[in-house]
Amino acid sequence: MERSIVHMDLDTFFVSCVRLQNSALEGIPLIVGGGDRGVVASCSYEARRFGVHSAMPIKMALRLCPEAKIVKGDMELFSRYSNTVSQIIEENAPVMENASIDEFYLDITGMDKFHGSYKWTNELVAKVTKETGLPLSFALSVNKTVSKIATGEGKPKGNLEIPKPLVQQFLNPLSIRKIPMVGDATFKLLSRMSIRNIQTLSEIPAEALQEMLGKNGLELWKKANGIDNTPVEPYRERKSLSTEDTFHQDTTDILFLRAVLCGMVEKLAYQLRSEGWLTSNITVKIRYSNFDTETRQVTLPYTAADHTLTRAVLEAFEKLYQRRMSLRLVGVRFGRLVRGSYQINIFEDTQEMMSLYQAMDRIKNRFGSTAVMRCSGAFLKPKVI
Repeated sequence: MERSIVHMDLDTFFVSCVRLQNSALEGIPLIVGGGDRGVVASCSYEARRFGVHSAMPIKMALRLCPEAKIVKGDMELFSRYSNTVSQIIEENAPVMENASIDEFYLDITGMDKFHGSYKWTNELVAKVTKETGLPLSFALSVNKTVSKIATGEGKPKGNLEIPKPLVQQFLNPLSIRKIPMVGDATFKLLSRMSIRNIQTLSEIPAEALQEMLGKNGLELWKKANGIDNTPVEPYRERKSLSTEDTFHQDTTDILFLRAVLCGMVEKLAYQLRSEGWLTSNITVKIRYSNFDTETRQVTLPYTAADHTLTRAVLEAFEKLYQRRMSLRLVGVRFGRLVRGSYQINIFEDTQEMMSLYQAMDRIKNRFGSTAVMRCSGAFLKPKVI
């Protein structure tokens, strides 16, 4: 049976949420981000006309569009709206996958027997917009790749349908940049060989692309030819991430204990960013030598940044560890996880801090999670009392 896959994308999601809270921001160039040294998290179409785009330094964006208004992002607000949209879709669609905080895939294969699939999707989008006030774009096609590309082509507030006989005709004239897996490095490599549109890419033998790009070459060839068998996977919320360490010898060495906690935070924060999570709740756990166990919870704005989480964990530990009895175990747990498109708190951190995290994560992705780490997280041997 031919699949029917829908991709839904909340248009300029952060901007739309902010405008729902303040209607005076409608129709003006708007940038959602953080601070003069921060970066653009999202921008309105009015700002995009001046060349402003996501991930651009705020200072550069203001040079391009001096009249733009900067609004600090509120991840808690965005997560609340995203969860509301997820619930509406999940209540109506047979299979839904959360791709990110503002993107969703639906598998509605077989529904055309009872409803027109395109008509049904239009009605669902209208329901989401009516109940939340958020605009959506969507596309209906035979797989994830084609529907995602088509959604981008239909923005803003687009609603395209690309049936199987028209897939290649739709893809051929588009830039290879439209293929989700094509990054800057791949685009530059293919451009040097005059491969700039999808039709040219689709006509290259799969073996040649595989030899050129490795295993990704074959996947790229498939996508250029409209082939993608990736299933829509129902969203299963991870509740928390945690780790703990039981010491070989009980200790009261504060420097050692702080170093262990810093290392735990760095490990868990890297996992958060790798899996696309943000947390707003941390729990620090300690167990004394007499096996008494105590915990302390702290709530903070959604983040996946080491320095923010480390500060909160260490402050919680200082307030929790009051008995000055030897400890046999410490642990850290991150809870209330939500999906986030951005790897760190882009509303608080500077461009330099973002670049540092991205560089560290690239090294860890390539050489392992312990390839680079902060000195504060390097474990020392505890002092023997």
